[in-house]
Amino acid sequence: MASRDTMNAEITPEVLLRAYACGIFPMAESADDPTLFWVEPEERGIIPLGGLRVSSRLARTVRSDRFTVTVDRCFDEVIDGCAERAPGRDNTWINARIRTLYSGLHRLRHCHSVEVWDSDALVGGLYGVNLGGAFFGESMFHRARDASKVALVHLVARLVAGGFTLLDTQYVTEHLRSLGAIEIPRRRYRTELDRALQHEGNFAALPVDRPVSGAEALAVLAAR
Repeated sequence: MASRDTMNAEITPEVLLRAYACGIFPMAESADDPTLFWVEPEERGIIPLGGLRVSSRLARTVRSDRFTVTVDRCFDEVIDGCAERAPGRDNTWINARIRTLYSGLHRLRHCHSVEVWDSDALVGGLYGVNLGGAFFGESMFHRARDASKVALVHLVARLVAGGFTLLDTQYVTEHLRSLGAIEIPRRRYRTELDRALQHEGNFAALPVDRPVSGAEALAVLAAR
């Protein structure tokens, strides 16, 4: 289900947070389209925080620390990465209004980025919104094999450590399905969202001032 706002309608970061609390989120048709529309899928994608699938190969990559993983170090650059063209994605829904709104949420500490580095090169990452005990994944990207998967492993570890109960992926792609994403009906989603909003997750339960090692992240997941 989707409804369009007008191009001049006032949407602030605060309004955006209230929308997330109601189970809806904004999208744009393309990067060049200045308008937004609200979306509330009939079937909502989530990754159960106890159900992330980490293959033995992915676990080895995470544990090897081939990549360095940080949070909130270069939020705007992560959005740039998520908006760039990629195989099978010629366009993006991340327009100028989306960038402005989520940068505003980032300044309010309600939106975070996870960055994956190969030496000094940003090779992957993701960003999303945190509200109460829910985290709403917005987009992810990779420029090196497994970089977005490594970002997701570190995100889930951080959410588990911080007492979050809901990881919303909005939709389920085959890529996310292979990592444990499922679809749930809108009514069940709203119930889980309401439950998650009853308490405050701590995104900084794992360090934010230094990279978190792969061994640290995997240890948190192993203790679930």
